[in-house]
Amino acid sequence: MAWKIFLFILLAFVSVAGVAFPIVPVPHTWYEFPLIPGLKENAKIIFFHVPTAWLSVVAFLMSTIYSFRYLKNKNLDDDAKSYAAAQLGIIFTVLATVTGAVWAKFAWGSFWSWDPRQTSIFALLLIYGAWFALRSSIESEEKKATLSAVYSIIAFLTVPFFVFIMPRIMLGLHPGAEEIDPSKGRIVQSSSPVVDFKMNANMQLIFFLSLIGFTILYFWMWQLGYKSILYKDRINKHSIRD
Repeated sequence: MAWKIFLFILLAFVSVAGVAFPIVPVPHTWYEFPLIPGLKENAKIIFFHVPTAWLSVVAFLMSTIYSFRYLKNKNLDDDAKSYAAAQLGIIFTVLATVTGAVWAKFAWGSFWSWDPRQTSIFALLLIYGAWFALRSSIESEEKKATLSAVYSIIAFLTVPFFVFIMPRIMLGLHPGAEEIDPSKGRIVQSSSPVVDFKMNANMQLIFFLSLIGFTILYFWMWQLGYKSILYKDRINKHSIRD
């Protein structure tokens, strides 16, 4: 119970700090963030956008690991753990998409511009959305678990490409990516000291506390998720027998 209280306090502090702490040209107190050229108030989204994107990758990786374990041991508990991780992967991917779209609205003038990072995360939503469609179309538990495990492994092969490679090899508007400056007629580097972790100490503190808090929250949700799947399956089996 103590760790749950700690998690609540941690996430509450991160949420308040990430939203309410002011951004000023020259910080004078610990609760002020420095002005970052090109980002301004939009820089605060990093406290929420990056953790959700990070947990999307963690969740899909865990889903793949337990898919391997299921194919090796044929234990339906591993399938439940893989399924629960993938569910959270979709949730955090949607949250990363939404927070990114909010940032894009203030930074670029529209919620969606088909930037490489926006396109890649949309592709992941389609790929894993098809995975859930596959699971829902199969009634046999063993067949569902086996085909889902194989699909999960293949699907995860696309994650490193869409998350880490594609946004870095294509021109884009996202901070840290190369973009075309119409006034200069040449490729320039998008301004973003944040993504290079060139933050002052208090921003780094809030950022890493946010990563820690959201990661703990994820593992808690994952444990609850796969246990609820196991309980649901047991209840369904008992109801069928009766």
